[in-house]
Amino acid sequence: MSSSPGFSVFNFKDGKVQTLHLAWIAFFITFFMWFSHVPLMPLIKDTFGLSIEEAKALLFLNVALTIPARTIVGSLVDKYGPRLMYSVLLVISGFICFMFAWAQNYTQLAATRFLLGFAGAGFVIGIRLVTEWFPAKTAGTAQGIYGGWGNFGAAIANWSLPVMAVAFTTWLGAEKGWRVAVSTSGVVAIAYGLFFYTQVKNTPKGSTYFSPKKIGAMEVTSKGDFILYIIMAMPIFIAMGIITWRLSPDQVALLSQNVTWMIWAGITLWFFWHIKGSYSINKENLSQGVAELHRYKFKQVALLDLAYAVTFGAEIAVVSMMPLMFSNEDTYAYSLGKASLMAGCFMAMNLIARPGGGWLSDKIGRKKTLTLTIIGSSIGYLGLALMTPEWSLLGIGAVVLFCSFFAQAGAGATFGVVPTIKRRLTGQIAGMTGAYGNVGAATFLLINSFFSPSFFFTTIAISCGVVFILILAFMDEPKGKIAEILPDGSVELIDVA
Repeated sequence: MSSSPGFSVFNFKDGKVQTLHLAWIAFFITFFMWFSHVPLMPLIKDTFGLSIEEAKALLFLNVALTIPARTIVGSLVDKYGPRLMYSVLLVISGFICFMFAWAQNYTQLAATRFLLGFAGAGFVIGIRLVTEWFPAKTAGTAQGIYGGWGNFGAAIANWSLPVMAVAFTTWLGAEKGWRVAVSTSGVVAIAYGLFFYTQVKNTPKGSTYFSPKKIGAMEVTSKGDFILYIIMAMPIFIAMGIITWRLSPDQVALLSQNVTWMIWAGITLWFFWHIKGSYSINKENLSQGVAELHRYKFKQVALLDLAYAVTFGAEIAVVSMMPLMFSNEDTYAYSLGKASLMAGCFMAMNLIARPGGGWLSDKIGRKKTLTLTIIGSSIGYLGLALMTPEWSLLGIGAVVLFCSFFAQAGAGATFGVVPTIKRRLTGQIAGMTGAYGNVGAATFLLINSFFSPSFFFTTIAISCGVVFILILAFMDEPKGKIAEILPDGSVELIDVA
């Protein structure tokens, strides 16, 4: 996607284009780090003597912390700005990456893999940053480029890390080869985090950075929306509870029974504390009402949550399980390089598909693009469900690319809508939508851990079909303007058409 109405992506003298490139590179690095273990799982499995269940648990843990982290980071970026938040996240994640690379036992490996899920929260920071720099008529394209080119980090990780691991193994030995390969992404993250802080501004010169009145739960503008917000928050906590169960003595036994019960109790208390905090933040709005000018429809956010769960969430689940699926001796029995290549192809489509989804949103409408890409995803996942080891490599590759194109275009179309809802809450909306991506990933990875790949892909296809119907029936095409209050008390109207 080389250009779009209103800006050229290669015009490096344009301040907003410079910011877009700095943002997607930051996202690229976080994704490279976040998925640095996936193509190396066969080597990690051999190093630690892991069972297939323990290896799958690491994939599960990889998305666990990202679920709450995206909602929390979404609130913090609305309050403190993307410049500071992205810099801090990159530096902290870089150090955690080192800890994972040099873990000495499975407990350390699992704990640091869980903590590195924090890197996945970087995505929502860039959404707010790009929203500040690009007007509505190019928002979909800009968000698509940011998300798509950043997501490409996972594909590059799949392709490059096995090569790096082999090179370092030749020099340092098998025990250190993959560890040094993973460590390199931590070095890059720390260095870029410091560079990012010196180069980026939260808004163009003369623009106002709108922040929510209070930090914490999301503001809503009606009683019905408050109820829907609580309902939509529940799966986020349920997903964390399921992840805890997956690590309990009944499953992979990474946690003791007492620790499992303590975490469940903590998640339950956190949920009720969240309800209390949500009511506190929205008490004035619920009791006194909100002027029509300042209202927004939370159902838009709820539908975007579900859309992202079946687009990006399914994408993360698929790219996480593909290397093991294709390298499994009982199924495809591909070599490590060949298995990583296939998984990398699934992520590689982000380079054009996600910007393409955003661009189509700008051109033909946001709702229409979202419905078309999600039904295309459903068809693609049905194709993956029908695959067998007897298929030719060309046939398998064609289905993988078809499915990945629509799934990633759907993710781009989803975030083409996010900036059109409420400017000062963009980080929180992106955070909740992003968290649902990880809820979807955790849910689908759970299914993958118990059932065959065919059942796994079929479940995703059906889920896409259900979300397609809901969006078709209930989503409103963004139009008109959203109102935000300036520091002097006057109102600024922001076009979202």
